[in-house]
Amino acid sequence: MKCAKYEMSTLAVEIESILARSVSVTTDSLMVELTDGRTISVPLAWYPRLQHGTPEERGNYRLIGRGDGIHWPDLDEDISVAGLVVGRASGESQSSLDRWLKARK
Repeated sequence: MKCAKYEMSTLAVEIESILARSVSVTTDSLMVELTDGRTISVPLAWYPRLQHGTPEERGNYRLIGRGDGIHWPDLDEDISVAGLVVGRASGESQSSLDRWLKARK
């Protein structure tokens, strides 16, 4: 059991050390270039606020922390690089998204 615990904590440290270098958003994908040379691409549908944003809003982002996350101020969206690496989609509830969409009109 100690071995599994050690592996879990090592994995967590490895994931936490992965940082974003740059971001691009297409009509159907979010792509993040990482400092270790990899590029992660996930479906834009995983992040409905990005999906509903305009190209200008999606292009207005900043890296937060040392590159631990990405923030889109116009869309009030924050995505962690660790979440991307492990394949975690947005956890926003449908009711929260509906309120956000209604406020945009």
